[in-house]
Amino acid sequence: MISLRQRIVWASLLGSAALASSGAFAQAPAAPTAPSAAVAQADTAAAPKAQHKRMDPAQRMERMQERRAKRLAALKEKLKLSSAQEGAWSAFTTATQPPAGPRPHMDRAEFAKLTTPQRLERMQARQAERSAMFAKRADATKTFYATLSPEQQKTFDTETAHFGGHRGHHGGPDGQRGQAPAKG
Repeated sequence: MISLRQRIVWASLLGSAALASSGAFAQAPAAPTAPSAAVAQADTAAAPKAQHKRMDPAQRMERMQERRAKRLAALKEKLKLSSAQEGAWSAFTTATQPPAGPRPHMDRAEFAKLTTPQRLERMQARQAERSAMFAKRADATKTFYATLSPEQQKTFDTETAHFGGHRGHHGGPDGQRGQAPAKG
C-alpha cells in the first residue's frame, strides 16, 4: 500500500517531468500587469474569510444562531413531526442549544504565565466542561430519537450525518482524521 506522502512525491515528480518535457517553462508568457480574472475571483473567495475574522464576536454568534435555526427548521420540516412529538422536539432543541454568548477563554499571555501543572489543570477542566456538554447533547438526542418512527429515524440519520463536520473537512481521502499514513 502506498502512503499519502509517497503519492504526493510521485505526483510531484510526474507533474514536473511532464511540465519540463513539454517545454512549458520556456514558453511561459510574461506575468500580466493587471490582475487576471482568476486572481480577482480568488480575492472575492477570500473576502468572506477576511470578513469573518473581523466580525464582532456578538455578530458572529448571531449569524451562527440564525444558521442553526434555519437548519433545525429544515430538519423539523423533513421529519414531519406529529403533534405528540412536538414536546420531545422542543426538549431536544433546548438541550442542544449552544451556550449563549462568546465562550470565555484565557489570554495567551496569561496562560503562558501559568506553570505546566496549572496549564494542565485548566485544560483538563475545560475538557471536563466539553464532555459534560457533549453528554447533555447526546442524552437529549437519544431521547428525541427514541420518539421518532423508523422512517423519521432514517431521515434524522441522513440529515444529521454532516452536522459534526460543518467546520471543514480535515480528513484524508478516506475521511480518516489524525491517523498516520499506512507504511508501504
